[in-house]
Amino acid sequence: MTKSWNSIFILIVLLLFALLYSFIIANKKTTPLTAPELVHRLGQGDTIIKSVEVHPDEGYISGELLLPPGSEPQPYRVDLPKPISMEDVMRLYERAGINLQEEPAGIPLPKVKPTPLFLSLVGPMMVFILPVLLFGFFYFFMVKQAQASGGQALSFGKSRAKLLTDKPNVSFKDVAGVSEAVEELHEIVEFLKEKKKFISLGAKIPKGVLLVGPPGCGKTLLARAIAGEAGVPFFHMSGSDFVEMFVGVGASRVRDLFEQAKRHAPAIVFIDEIDAVGRQRGTGLGGGHDEREQTLNQLLVEMDGFDTNSGVILIAATNRPDVLDPALLRPGRFDRRVVVDKPDYKGREEILIIHSRETPLDDDVDLRLLARRTPGFSGADLRNLVNEAAILAARENGKKVTMHHFEEATERVMAGPTRRSRVISEKEKKVIAYHESGHAMAMYYSGDLDPIHKITIIPRGMALGYTMQLPGEDRYLTTRSELLQKIKAALGGRVAEEVIFQEQTTGASDDLQRVTDLARRMVMDFGMSTKLGPITFGNRHGGSVFLGRDMMEERNYSEEIAYEIDKEVDAIVTSAYEDVKSIMSTHIDRLHALATALLERETLDAEEVRLLMEGQELPPESVSRPQPPSSGTLTPVEEPGRETPRREPGIGGLAPSPS
Repeated sequence: MTKSWNSIFILIVLLLFALLYSFIIANKKTTPLTAPELVHRLGQGDTIIKSVEVHPDEGYISGELLLPPGSEPQPYRVDLPKPISMEDVMRLYERAGINLQEEPAGIPLPKVKPTPLFLSLVGPMMVFILPVLLFGFFYFFMVKQAQASGGQALSFGKSRAKLLTDKPNVSFKDVAGVSEAVEELHEIVEFLKEKKKFISLGAKIPKGVLLVGPPGCGKTLLARAIAGEAGVPFFHMSGSDFVEMFVGVGASRVRDLFEQAKRHAPAIVFIDEIDAVGRQRGTGLGGGHDEREQTLNQLLVEMDGFDTNSGVILIAATNRPDVLDPALLRPGRFDRRVVVDKPDYKGREEILIIHSRETPLDDDVDLRLLARRTPGFSGADLRNLVNEAAILAARENGKKVTMHHFEEATERVMAGPTRRSRVISEKEKKVIAYHESGHAMAMYYSGDLDPIHKITIIPRGMALGYTMQLPGEDRYLTTRSELLQKIKAALGGRVAEEVIFQEQTTGASDDLQRVTDLARRMVMDFGMSTKLGPITFGNRHGGSVFLGRDMMEERNYSEEIAYEIDKEVDAIVTSAYEDVKSIMSTHIDRLHALATALLERETLDAEEVRLLMEGQELPPESVSRPQPPSSGTLTPVEEPGRETPRREPGIGGLAPSPS
């Protein structure tokens, strides 16, 4: 019924426009004539004037004329004083020498066209009626649009939360690698389904659950799984939806959100990226925002204020818990903090199995081996890895995805695509070969580092070459000796350049930056300085810098200690540098052998590196390296002290010269 009325209304508006066209626009196309001109034309007969129509009430004469003779008829109009009588018309004909009583041949006779009563009344009023009708049409259109969109067009203070009507096809079975987080959240779903089991023991359902973890680890996926498993109304929105330029809108939306959730209780509310609205209050630069703070205040009251908020569970996700307001994190608001971290080896294997369900895999694909080669990968990284492998297989018109595709996809995800089109001179190619060979030498003779898996001088991504290692297991702790070995491995490229060419290049800039940062952290963060002792320096907060809190922070050590810190950092780097230089000088023949083989083959695998280090000859390339070549993981310079390993560009990623 509503659609039919809308159609009728639109039809009326179109008719009104048609009338306006007939009254205004059409008249602009006629040829205006004066009375003497009409008399002159009438004297020439019907070769010029084809018809004469008299409109007595409207005060004009119209018709068709041929100008020039023999052309297409054109409308004309002669305006005369109103009203026009037939005596006036006869006088015009008489002035042209025409006697109408004799009915002369070849002369058009006048015809009277009286104006209809309806048009005579409506026409003059059209100028006033049309604007009113247009205004009414647009008002009616806006109201209907506002009703169709739930009143959002005219209601800034209403919540933008969406009530999930269709049950998602995601369940806890589709979530892997975060078994502890799944267990914590499964209890909430179980509480909603079996309340008596918990109430009989005096347990209360948590009011809020905060999902914390790095990007891409599955926080939003867990929320989808809860929506698919809970069986209760599920509201979801982003933290940025609360923030507006209008004062008071954010707080109003918070109130409206919880009012909707209470009407559907028991219900679950999911707020993604809650740090957009939950940042610390009163922090000034980078955090101070009156409208955001008022929105946060209202959120705090709704979660645990004077009025109880029973039946509504708030689930929020963020990767910046360090910037959230302490009042938001306390028990009673967020009773549980669930860490959704990067998966371990077993979790990565489970994630790869889930994401490769619909991917036809070749028999040589070993997902367990692939999981070992991807430490520090998040769930999103692994999904991207499987997708890249499938794309590579489709590019080759393959029917199945092979292990070669997965190995190439791993390197693409970690370092970028191969850049074989980059033209490198023979001189620079030689420098790159010795640089990467220096990294490999330092790794091989340092001892406890992960075994070398691959060396290449083929540019990939931003690196001109890189050295890869294959970690045997995930590591969560790092010893002082391991950190020193990592520093030596990173210095291997620069030392090899100096030993062979007695020159330094800009390619080692990234290696030196990592060496300096790691040595400084050993002294300031890990208390590994033999001279300064087990003391940390500087009040550093975990995570990224938050200007509202960290900009004006003062260091907690004197200038004398700062000088000692610089000396300790210099001592660590200098000692490692001398050790690596001694290795290069002692085994200079191995360095030449590695670099020569790299220049010939461009890529060396683990077995070829081992043979060269043992002083043996390499077999022919077609025999020594299976096709396609295997892949490992880029050597990470880990940040010790973190709970999980992370993935970073590899040692030996020779950087191009700065522009």
